[in-house]
Amino acid sequence: MKVGLGLYRHMLTPDYYAFARQAGCTHLVVHLVDYFKQGASNPSNNQPTGSKYEPWGVAGDPEKLWTAAELTALRRQVEDADLKLAAIENLDPAFWHDILLDGPQRPQQIEKVKAIVRNLGEAGIPVLGYNFSVAGVCGRVSVPAGRGGAITVGMDGPADDVPVPNGVVWNMVYDPHAPAGTLPSITHQELWRRLQRFLEEVVPVAEQSGVRLAAHPDDPPMPTMRQQPRLVYQPSMYQRLIDLVPSPSNALELCVGTIAEMTEDDVYGAVDRYSRQGKIAYLHLRNVVGKVPHYRETFIDEGDVDMVRILSILKRNDFDGVIVPDHTPQMSCSAPWHAGMAHTLGFMLAVKAMLESSASVPYWPVQGGQLRGR
Repeated sequence: MKVGLGLYRHMLTPDYYAFARQAGCTHLVVHLVDYFKQGASNPSNNQPTGSKYEPWGVAGDPEKLWTAAELTALRRQVEDADLKLAAIENLDPAFWHDILLDGPQRPQQIEKVKAIVRNLGEAGIPVLGYNFSVAGVCGRVSVPAGRGGAITVGMDGPADDVPVPNGVVWNMVYDPHAPAGTLPSITHQELWRRLQRFLEEVVPVAEQSGVRLAAHPDDPPMPTMRQQPRLVYQPSMYQRLIDLVPSPSNALELCVGTIAEMTEDDVYGAVDRYSRQGKIAYLHLRNVVGKVPHYRETFIDEGDVDMVRILSILKRNDFDGVIVPDHTPQMSCSAPWHAGMAHTLGFMLAVKAMLESSASVPYWPVQGGQLRGR
């Protein structure tokens, strides 16, 4: 297992690279989407949250794809900081909104996504994380509900009563001049059809380019959000996704916190199942209390999920990918993001060291009371 850190676009600076190394990281997962562009607020020291229905910001320029030269320069910049660039996380809605919406620009946008995948391969970046969702990450609120009053993220009830406006997808504005109105609801079957077409067209390019596509589960994992269906809102639905187009390049960005929020709770079984299949490209680690639609995120060492057990399962299944902290509560100091991340990374490194120094990995019940191990 490798320990990494996720950095947003505005964090791609020498200071943040130095922080990552000082905190014990060897790898980075980088977000190139500017989620906060022209947004009502810029939570630069935390993940984008906003209100239940407020878009994060405005999507980028649809004609300015991430070039191989740009991506190569980023990789070299990261390597110069004694780190490795493990993945790019998320596509800009400007590049693929009509893939998600099955709109008129879909053919051109499929070619743009293929070009980005080829550019990643040429730049030597092995993974592209994505979230195939119309509504995107929404319905969450920030509240002082963490240990000691720390600011943390949670959900306080369903977010299905306000539909997605025209010109918005994946919780970002791709067309500020869209006509008034809202997106029509579609069925789960239709969303799965759109995903299958996407995978059938892009996975072969990813295979040729040496890139893995890594799908994030829906967050929050509700059957519908803002009157739009979700794809992966129970752990078993990940299997359907990877079975649609069997390929080493059709993989998962497994988020432990999101799976723990799911109502059919088997987070340990899910981690075991997909790590044994070798389908986890990289992994988000975060702890939570509760289930959708009422939960809150917690510090890594509390919450409903036994993180030592999670990391033990990964160790036992020889997972050799990157684990990054997902979100962390904000600590009361002058650098709340840094403090929260340092706390989480310290926990992860301590457990990793314990597992690597042990003669054997502890046995844990994973599914149906059965013990797995060797």
